[in-house]
Amino acid sequence: MIIFVSYLSGVITINYNTFNMSKRDDLIEKYAADIKDKFGEDADMDLLKKVTVGLGPSIYNIDASKVSGSDQKELDTVKNNYLIKKLGLPDNAKLDEALATVMDKYGSSNRNKHRAVIYYKLCQHFNKASVYDK
Repeated sequence: MIIFVSYLSGVITINYNTFNMSKRDDLIEKYAADIKDKFGEDADMDLLKKVTVGLGPSIYNIDASKVSGSDQKELDTVKNNYLIKKLGLPDNAKLDEALATVMDKYGSSNRNKHRAVIYYKLCQHFNKASVYDK
């Protein structure tokens, strides 16, 4: 907590400012906890932050921030827009297998599959963290 005290015209003013983490930082912490809980590992916070930042404002939209594992159209979007376009991977069966593995480990009954976590795990799976160093 920071306290600012000023004396002006015979009046003492005290302002209390607390520094809260930004909403993005809160989400990154939530994603890291999800990785720990669902995948049993500690997140590489640097990579997780880069992946999250790369998603832009979509992380703040309830629908856009999640991926439905039962919606093939949505899985195809992850495959085409992230794995092929962003990570530069060739379109083959390994992409579908990796996506199915990540979705399965995340839990088929879990309806809150965060896009940032899925992208992070796929990025790790294909060892493509260097994409975020550009």
